[in-house]
Amino acid sequence: MPGQGDTRLIDTMAILQILEFPDPRLRKIAAPVSVFDEKLELLIEDMFATMYDSQGIGLAATQVDVHKRLLVIDVSENKDSPQVLINPSFKIIDDEPVEYDEGCLSVPGFYETVSRPAEIRVFAQDKKGDQFELMADGLLSTCIQHEIDHLDGKLFVDYISMLKR
Repeated sequence: MPGQGDTRLIDTMAILQILEFPDPRLRKIAAPVSVFDEKLELLIEDMFATMYDSQGIGLAATQVDVHKRLLVIDVSENKDSPQVLINPSFKIIDDEPVEYDEGCLSVPGFYETVSRPAEIRVFAQDKKGDQFELMADGLLSTCIQHEIDHLDGKLFVDYISMLKR
């Protein structure tokens, strides 16, 4: 796990290597986070740095070969609304399908239309371990569902036909 034995200053972020499809490590199911400490905070900072450096809007820990239930997201235009979701789950509020052209940092250069439920209620913990809920629709809903799929060993290409894959 990045940060173990790490002597970097907490404000020095690292760009992590993103696993790419078809790497089998992307299929591992992530374990719940149970320790909320400085190492976790450093990993979160590194994940944000990696996501922003790659021009992404979401990144799951699985994608950087850390198999913990952690994801970071920022769907804002100005990249000024970072969100951390630890041990996330969701309940579908509106199952009317919404289509988005999805891409993935683990499947570079490939985009495909995927249908997902329009609105979800998300249950998660923050970096201190405090539980919270949020309602998500539109791009935020799609992004959260996409990243939770990573934590469950799924990729967006699993939603498309074998021919397109």
